Amino acid sequence: MRAALLLAAALALPASLLTTPTSASAAGSLTMLGADVSTAQRALDLGAKYYDASGTARDPLDILKGLGVNYVRLRVWNNPASGYNNKAKVLSYAKQVKAKGLKLLVDFHYSDTWADPGNQNKPAAWAGHTIGQLQTDVYNYTYDVCNSLKSQGTTPDSVQIGNEINVGMLWNEGKVVNNDFTNLSLLLKSGYNATKACNSGTRVIIHTADADSDANARWFYDGIKAKGVNWDITGLSYYCPWHGTIANMGSVVADMKSRYGKDVVIAETAYPFTSANADGTANSITSGCSGYPLSWQGQADNFTAVQNAARSNGAIGVFYWEPTWYAVTGNGWDPTNISGSGDGWDNMAVFNWTGQVNPNIKWTP
Repeated sequence: MRAALLLAAALALPASLLTTPTSASAAGSLTMLGADVSTAQRALDLGAKYYDASGTARDPLDILKGLGVNYVRLRVWNNPASGYNNKAKVLSYAKQVKAKGLKLLVDFHYSDTWADPGNQNKPAAWAGHTIGQLQTDVYNYTYDVCNSLKSQGTTPDSVQIGNEINVGMLWNEGKVVNNDFTNLSLLLKSGYNATKACNSGTRVIIHTADADSDANARWFYDGIKAKGVNWDITGLSYYCPWHGTIANMGSVVADMKSRYGKDVVIAETAYPFTSANADGTANSITSGCSGYPLSWQGQADNFTAVQNAARSNGAIGVFYWEPTWYAVTGNGWDPTNISGSGDGWDNMAVFNWTGQVNPNIKWTP
């Protein structure tokens, strides 16, 4: 995600460009009902409380499971300065995720910090490595994290090889320049092969933020396919203030499924319940979309509409991005200053600023 935290509301589209979706089809179903809760571990360590609709303090995983979540997404950074979202923390929280009967998606950023369409910085430990060395780095790191999870009985059900890699990853070596997907394809193959060597049943997602543009999505996935890259699930990010109408997102989902014959998931989505800000860090998104007021009900209705459009166009899953990231002092967005930075997502979480859950929100098959 994180072009979001840095580019913020400047990218917002006029409400006039946004429309309501078609209703859900009874034909398909969403089997991956997901939530990315990568900041929850830090929040809990700081003493944050989460309350269900009745006002009872509970584990946020239990609250989300009660709302329909069956899949948890956790990002992994190689060596973040904060110490959070690293391998050790992911291994620890994966035990809790699996103990709740939830499935696990591990989101490899291949960075020490946020990776997104505008930022794909190599881990410091891989700085200066050639494309050949980076292939080995990706393979060994992916295998190590996956196998460590497997060894403790928490084998990932899915992994992402990169995060929002619209024009590549591990820049500059893995960046797509002049439509040349060669280097990126080598890195993606390394990640895919490492995952399957660890556990053949783990499904590999390749994730872009291209739900806004079928042309861009075709350019990317055609490009990697032409280089012989394998993947199991096509992942797309969709935030309506940035990515346009829900109807357009649905058409991109349908085309991706038809064109490549692979399952599709919305790997990230979210919607604001307010334009107000809980702390000193500006919110990433401050405007909404036509038909969906910035309220608990508007947030719930937008999420329902996204699920309906994804389902009716053949997707198998939708993941809400960081529903538990309400403003907790010390749980900032910057891994180099986690205690001193704030939360640009406090108005996008499904818990308000005192940890009360949105009573209207649901994940539905």
